[in-house]
Amino acid sequence: QVQLVESGGGLVQPGGSLRLACAASGSIFSTNAMGWYRQAPGKQREPVAIIVRGGSPNYADSVKGRFVISRDNAKNTVYLQMNSLKPEDTAVYYCAARSAATYLGRYDYWGQGTQVTVSS
Repeated sequence: QVQLVESGGGLVQPGGSLRLACAASGSIFSTNAMGWYRQAPGKQREPVAIIVRGGSPNYADSVKGRFVISRDNAKNTVYLQMNSLKPEDTAVYYCAARSAATYLGRYDYWGQGTQVTVSS
């Protein structure tokens, strides 16, 4: 069983930065693909970024050039560096993981979410 614990959310002004972290417990082979999703009030959950072991990160068009996903395999932790934040980035951000090292497919595990609010 894998548990995912997110941290790093908060309130930031437009143009500011935040770094989210997602620490995974359990087998590292259960987290060959890890991703970040977000859900804004009244909207569906949407993918933000994904990193696959041995592959290149992929990003949603809305965050390309502003967000960077990275991974520390020794800590089994994935990060989301968010720069140039906009009010429309406000959402609950969720971490997800699956054992399959693929860019598509169902995630096996989800975190509890962390709130990111971008407002002046």
